[in-house]
Amino acid sequence: MKFGKGLLFLFFTILFSRSFAQQSDTVFYLNGNVVPAKIIDTLIGFVTFTEAKDSTQRVNIDNEALFAIKYANGKTHYYYKQDTLNGNWYTRDEMWAFMQGERDARKHYRSPGAFIGSLLFGLGGGMTGVLYAPVFPAAFLGATELVKVKLKPEWVSGPYMTSQVTYLLGFQREAFVKRRITILKGGGIGLAVGFTAFALYLNKGRWIWQNN
Repeated sequence: MKFGKGLLFLFFTILFSRSFAQQSDTVFYLNGNVVPAKIIDTLIGFVTFTEAKDSTQRVNIDNEALFAIKYANGKTHYYYKQDTLNGNWYTRDEMWAFMQGERDARKHYRSPGAFIGSLLFGLGGGMTGVLYAPVFPAAFLGATELVKVKLKPEWVSGPYMTSQVTYLLGFQREAFVKRRITILKGGGIGLAVGFTAFALYLNKGRWIWQNN
């Protein structure tokens, strides 16, 4: 009996979830993020909605930050349009591919090697005890800017995407941003540990510029 009630509860839970998904609108941000939502209002210049994960909080978004909104009835309203005077160089299809590239990079790309490298450079710089120690991880960051990000086939969200130049540009852009943030984190941690090691052990509590 309990098993039957459990199946019934599971059935209604799935049914309710599907029903909610069908009744939800979908907000497509220009940065590639996709958010299930319920549109409340579309004022001049702004869109107001509540996200599916938190229906108690209203979100107000400038139209310029949106690519499109797909309503629950199947209709789609596009906010993005090609306008070279406004800096929108891509066509709608090209921009969609660019956004997909950003989204795939945000979802899949990781750079553990960049983190370890920046950590070691920061550690080495910090252990010297000199004021210009941050130059070491900064130099590592500069060097990685010359290294192209590799795109693995399993990261691509759809067929023929890699044939779109704007998809590759979007992926590279987001991947570079993620790698820079990773390097800054690793370099910061390395510097902190290196300076601490220098102060406590390598120079007996005195900084190198304090020596006579």
